Amino acid sequence: MLGGLTIRGRCLLAAGAAAAICALVLDERDLLRVAAFATALPLLALGMSARARLGVDARREVSPPRLPAGERTTVRLHLSARGRLPAGGLALEDGLPHSLGRRPKFRLETVNRTAPPVLEYPVVARMRGIHRIGPLRTRVDDPLGLSEFDRELAGTSRLVVVPRVVELSGLPVGSGLGTGEDGSARLRSGHGEDDTMVRQYRHGDDIRRVHWKTTARRDELMVRAEERPWHGGVTVLLDRRSAAHRGTGPHASLEWAVSAAASIYLHVRRQGRPAHLVTEDGARLASPAAEPDTVLDSLAALRSSTHRDLVCHSDPGDGQELVAVLGEITTAAVRELTALRPEGSTSLALLLDTRAWAGLPVGGPGPDTAAQRLRAAGWSVVVVPGEQASVAAMWQQLCDEPAVPAARVPENEL
Repeated sequence: MLGGLTIRGRCLLAAGAAAAICALVLDERDLLRVAAFATALPLLALGMSARARLGVDARREVSPPRLPAGERTTVRLHLSARGRLPAGGLALEDGLPHSLGRRPKFRLETVNRTAPPVLEYPVVARMRGIHRIGPLRTRVDDPLGLSEFDRELAGTSRLVVVPRVVELSGLPVGSGLGTGEDGSARLRSGHGEDDTMVRQYRHGDDIRRVHWKTTARRDELMVRAEERPWHGGVTVLLDRRSAAHRGTGPHASLEWAVSAAASIYLHVRRQGRPAHLVTEDGARLASPAAEPDTVLDSLAALRSSTHRDLVCHSDPGDGQELVAVLGEITTAAVRELTALRPEGSTSLALLLDTRAWAGLPVGGPGPDTAAQRLRAAGWSVVVVPGEQASVAAMWQQLCDEPAVPAARVPENEL
């Protein structure tokens, strides 16, 4: 209860208590009366402020309540009076997340009942996410400024900021994205022993799955890969590991990656191809039947993962053509991606040079080495040099990349 006292009220209460002690020690009745008055006054003001009823109602309107990152929305506060205002007027403050800017403050002396005021302020949605605006609060105090209480006039409102979707054009050369025949033909071609899909042996694999003919030819233990039914379509892989990205807020490399993945996924859908959107840990964000708005809403709520490295337990493309938007990856991550992809499958990647987002010089052995190893395994790769790089330009560059025959690269070369 005493938490509602202002600094002035606390000082007056402390002075009254000190005066009362002195009056008892000195046996001064007049000083005791002053002490009683100084003590009672802030407590009386505190009780009156706590019980005071505020004769104002408020309603918040966010228009539009859903928008792409970087766009502007307008918040309107509709006020209506049903009683008296505090003697000093009405001080309003609307809650706003730090990522959306400073909290707006308003001061009203009166509220017209016949023409209720509408307060509005703009909000620039710089950061992707699901934000809560509010609550709208006002401060009720007494005329002497001895106490004050916050009163809530309106609750919270939801603002959904989806990733920015960039219009793309074209399809990668030789990818088969246009018809779907390329990938399915490769996966279905042949049923003989020579056409069996194999991969390198891993600890725990059943020894009965060892492909002895390929093992003898490559001089390393190889096993048959799990056969997967061909469903057609494209899988877009989004690498959301916090360890793979740099930068903070709307200028983080993760935000660029989310925008790129959303743009590619919707672009493939518009081309009439079934598309899946997954994360690096296999979590499915969108299926071919998902509504675009639902997909963008799920991406708005997406958060980075705590995985340190990219570790896949199965083919991330599930046998389909794969377009990966990758952050910083290690040699082990490259080995995982290339070893799990079926031989002859189409694999493409946008590889972010995350040092640019950290303010470090771009280029060098990091992303270039990873790109070379992916290309050696048959991937088409484009290195994204920084935040200023356009998603459309990077996609067009990926489309212009010459198709490279996929080949299983031995582990010692990776």
